[in-house]
Amino acid sequence: MGKSDTDDAADLFEPETVPSTPGGIFGLWGRYRRLPRNVFAISLVSLLNDVSSEIIYPLLPFFLNNTLGVSPRVLGSIEGTAESVSSLLKLFAGHFSDRYGKRKIFVVSGYLLSSFARPLLAFATSWHQVLAIRLSDRVGKGVRTAPRDAMIADTVTIKERGLAFGFHRAMDHTGAVVGPLIGYLLVLLLAADSSALTARDFTTIFLLASIPALAAVLVVSFFVRESHKPKPAPDSVQDADTKIVVPPVHLSLRGFDGNFKCFLVIIALFTLSNSSDFFLLLRARDAGVSVLSTTLLWAALHASKVLSSIFGGDLSDRLGRKRLIVSGWILYAAVYAGFAFVAHPVSAWILFLIYGIYFGLVEGAEKALVADLVRPEQRGTAYGLYNLAFGITVLPASLLMGTLWDWRGPETAFLVSAALGATAALLLLLLVKPRVHGQALES
Repeated sequence: MGKSDTDDAADLFEPETVPSTPGGIFGLWGRYRRLPRNVFAISLVSLLNDVSSEIIYPLLPFFLNNTLGVSPRVLGSIEGTAESVSSLLKLFAGHFSDRYGKRKIFVVSGYLLSSFARPLLAFATSWHQVLAIRLSDRVGKGVRTAPRDAMIADTVTIKERGLAFGFHRAMDHTGAVVGPLIGYLLVLLLAADSSALTARDFTTIFLLASIPALAAVLVVSFFVRESHKPKPAPDSVQDADTKIVVPPVHLSLRGFDGNFKCFLVIIALFTLSNSSDFFLLLRARDAGVSVLSTTLLWAALHASKVLSSIFGGDLSDRLGRKRLIVSGWILYAAVYAGFAFVAHPVSAWILFLIYGIYFGLVEGAEKALVADLVRPEQRGTAYGLYNLAFGITVLPASLLMGTLWDWRGPETAFLVSAALGATAALLLLLLVKPRVHGQALES
């Protein structure tokens, strides 16, 4: 289904150009068909894993809040801590996948750990236990994510990066559409009262959610191929074709230019505005969306992500990464400002659908931009740093949202987040210059 997975990703100094393939739906379909097999296999794994996790995720805040009596502040602490640990591990996993020239072992191990940890939620009786289980689940995510993203970048050319990451995100979000729909059916079939789930109902649903996660482990073990990037030498490496001396890869910011470092700082600032989506679900409940309808709302959000991701990644190849990221961040700020004043179920549904468009514009473009800004042998470490930039502020973001919610109410909490997101968009527009390995591009 296209070129070999072991082809070189791109010439180091090839500038980004507009693809010569035709536009429109048929042109986009043709570009997708030419993606390497490994991109499709990795994307299927993400779909299956997300089916599992998204059966649980839209129900988990109500399990914590209603069944275990957890406050918004503690809820934010659970998710913030779990995501922070995950982001820190992404740095180490990405770096060591560069250092040893192996990526698949990290990807398989990460999915395996998550698939074993997630069913344990069925037996949790306190928020401390939920925290430990979520930490284990997110450790698995931390181990696999940066090496997996580097595998995708290894496999495709510069002109396909946005397309490949957009397709991966679309498949990931497709799993997040299917998962909540399965959760909705499970609630209807298993719960005596769908508007007031019992601890036993949650136990059964969480156990059933582990099945697609195990399927994901099988697919990644048998169908995803190592990307076969050469192991870098411990000292400087001489590139035979370009005659360029490539510095060794370090677990630090050394070797990355100021442009990439600036991008990381701005990502961290934006993440300070991006608290756990648990708060959006609680806000939707306050606006009148029932617990049962929440699973459908969550599925609709991810359907919006799927549609926007299909086109968003390709647009970043054609129109420029920064342009889409800035647009997406501004849209995000507008959505959060809307959540500050949402008062009706219909308004909550509209905001969730628009929120999905933000993901489609941004996710693939950000990951493609990371690959643009660094050398190929740095990609695992670069994706680890990129995820670490999220991690160092994801816990403060959720704590800030939860604290402001308890202190001044949800209106203030969402408006502060909107202001931070808009500020990050402005800084990205002014300070970061899109490049491919040292060559400036149009934004």
